[in-house]
Amino acid sequence: MKTLTRPLLALALSIVLAACSNTGAGSAQHDTRVLFIGNSHTFHNDVPKMFESMARTGGYSVKADMIAHGGWTLLEHAQSAETTKKIRSEEWDYIVLQEQGDVPSFSNSREQEMYPAIRGLHNEISARGAETVLFMTWGHRDGSLAEGVGGYNAESAVVESAYVKIGNELDVAIAPVGVAWWTAMRSNPSLTLWVDDGNHATKEGSYLAASVLYHVILGQSPERNSYTAGISNDWALFFQTVAAETVSANASRWNLP
Repeated sequence: MKTLTRPLLALALSIVLAACSNTGAGSAQHDTRVLFIGNSHTFHNDVPKMFESMARTGGYSVKADMIAHGGWTLLEHAQSAETTKKIRSEEWDYIVLQEQGDVPSFSNSREQEMYPAIRGLHNEISARGAETVLFMTWGHRDGSLAEGVGGYNAESAVVESAYVKIGNELDVAIAPVGVAWWTAMRSNPSLTLWVDDGNHATKEGSYLAASVLYHVILGQSPERNSYTAGISNDWALFFQTVAAETVSANASRWNLP
């Protein structure tokens, strides 16, 4: 099981180094390096930048980067020389994998594309000494086109199951963004988490995703973090709380300590 302790150790080390610098001994601080691999669900509203900004506001030295192309599946990334080069370009601490939104809903694409792609990417990531984190996406506002799946609630359950299955197989951490999304909508059905296409996230939806990733990767609740990405303080706290409660309530299910 993944311990996800690197950021905590890095933060403790930074405190020690800061104390040393006060006595005349200086040293460079190591960033926790996080690479995001995905598509428009990653680059829309720049989720990696939101995550990085929240982390830095919370006192963590974090560098986030991404390789994300519109509509790409993880299988396309697994077969891409560009993605492989990016994985090998730095000593990443964590690499976040986000599958194309429709793929988990279809049994054939799950088994023949998503799972083999994640296995291959995970092998490459592990060989580089980094840890894999799965970015569980959310269901479409109007549900899935997959036969037998149906509306939003049903699709959300299928997507969750898909990520949990491969996450448990590989014993890698899962960022349960889709579950936090469902929880937020259940708590307040009037929320606007999708843009008009019923697929991509509003700024609020992306902020919720960043809050979940913060808790999973850094091992700390995002609650009371002062970075709001421009949304109101009250709503920021609401999304932070939903993220924290979702992650904490099912930590073992998401392969977290």
